[in-house]
Amino acid sequence: MTETKTLTLAEIEDLSFRALVAAGTSEANARPLAVATAATEADGVASHGLAYIPIYAEHVQCGKVDGQAAPVLTRPRPGVVAVDAATGFAHSAIDMGFEALTEAAREQGVAVLAIRNSYNCGVLGYHTARLARAGLVGLGFTNAPASIAPSGGKKPVVGTNPFSIAVPGTDGEPELLIDQSASTIAKSEVMKHAREGKEIPLGWALDADGNPTTDPEAGLKGSMAPSGGYKGVGVALLTEILAAALTGATLGINASPFSGTAGGPPKTGQMFIAIDPSATSNDAFGAGMAGIVEAVRGQSGAHLPGDGRRAKRVLARQEGVAVNVATLQKIEALLG
Repeated sequence: MTETKTLTLAEIEDLSFRALVAAGTSEANARPLAVATAATEADGVASHGLAYIPIYAEHVQCGKVDGQAAPVLTRPRPGVVAVDAATGFAHSAIDMGFEALTEAAREQGVAVLAIRNSYNCGVLGYHTARLARAGLVGLGFTNAPASIAPSGGKKPVVGTNPFSIAVPGTDGEPELLIDQSASTIAKSEVMKHAREGKEIPLGWALDADGNPTTDPEAGLKGSMAPSGGYKGVGVALLTEILAAALTGATLGINASPFSGTAGGPPKTGQMFIAIDPSATSNDAFGAGMAGIVEAVRGQSGAHLPGDGRRAKRVLARQEGVAVNVATLQKIEALLG
């Protein structure tokens, strides 16, 4: 049985922050990533939480991400905020752009934030949820190194390319939060199984010959299985257009892997769209969302996307999070 230790969210943030700084990340870049790590653990997405801190540290030290990067914000048009992450962490670039994005969305009804030359942004829904907490409908798209083959092909051309939408609720938390990749499962889950020497369920990945496999190593050498077959490929291409082509970021076919130390900075991108519902719905947004929510929650056993994360978040704020001790030991080793 896996040994765990319970930490408060503040302790998770502090540990993450200190480890990132020790690895060579500036305090300005480490803080947003540490805050996101704690929030991710609170939501129960452990694969993108503390387990990633040793990987982030390794990537700072090998140069895959510039821990000292200073992102640059520009305003090409009134409704467009653009941030060049300068091969640094996406979290810092997103933080820099969100204030201008929310202001522009409230003023104009809709605005976009385009980020280029960035690194893995972690859990995409964490970022869109922040827009929802600001009273905006937030859509997010992020591309990743190629890992999904096109329909009828065997060679990956697009990444798992998640998209997310978060809708504001009446209690300050997102009423609905969709956060899903274009693959059947996030690639990080296959990597996690490979690290732990566990088989993956059939349907998660394909080997290099395009055949379904339960071997995570074979899946990592082949391609991720798209969610819903050709429909998942379509979602990945949609995200590639929004997060890479429209932001000027590196396409997934040219991006270095998020795993390992080879290849230099991936220079991928993110696109966020913020919509002020009061500008588009003639004040009918609340009633419309209530109808959607009631139609789902009125069914016995049914739930909305994001309900599971919300429940875990509330509990984590009160009781903390059980963290893998082996993961903690790896992080503490970074501190010397």
